[in-house]
Amino acid sequence: MNFYKNDEKDQIWMVDTLGSKGEFLFSFDKKSIFNFFTDYPDKLSDEQIEIFKKEQPMLAELK
Repeated sequence: MNFYKNDEKDQIWMVDTLGSKGEFLFSFDKKSIFNFFTDYPDKLSDEQIEIFKKEQPMLAELK
């Protein structure tokens, strides 16, 4: 699995999902991987939700 950040200051690692459809995967520690569509916000801590809202505001607005 390949991890990358949109900005070096970000706390969220994006997961390269080339070849996969309908997934938006991300991680805070490169160990636990979340799928935006199935896990956000229910499986994230309050702190992780705030970080996500800050770094991915357009996606956070979808839910």
